[in-house]
Amino acid sequence: QVQPVESGGGLVQAGGSLRLSCVTSGRTFSASAMGWFRQAPGKEREFVAAISWSGANTEYADSVKGRFIISRDRNAVTVYLQMNSLKPEDTAVYYCAADSRRKYTGSAYISPVEYDYWGQGTQVTVSS
Repeated sequence: QVQPVESGGGLVQAGGSLRLSCVTSGRTFSASAMGWFRQAPGKEREFVAAISWSGANTEYADSVKGRFIISRDRNAVTVYLQMNSLKPEDTAVYYCAADSRRKYTGSAYISPVEYDYWGQGTQVTVSS
């Protein structure tokens, strides 16, 4: 099945770091914008970070600016989310999303409606 696959989640103490990865199986989104979203229990899914197809443009939620870094590899097949200085409020399921409908746009989209392919998510738990 064509969808992004996340990995790298886990349990970490506050102040620690994790790096999430997102790869696509059977399909490449190298020309597409990609995003990370998260959903905590009882809360709505929220935007975390996004990156344009080339990696030249990025967007971050205010809550993660200065702590998280989104990037993609040279072939733009894998997207990463480096999470530093983690806080208990970062605890959530993290989802990778891809926009397959537009190519080479140069935009990094912050709204979930801009994405049409979603991964299953990876759990991140930050203990205090």
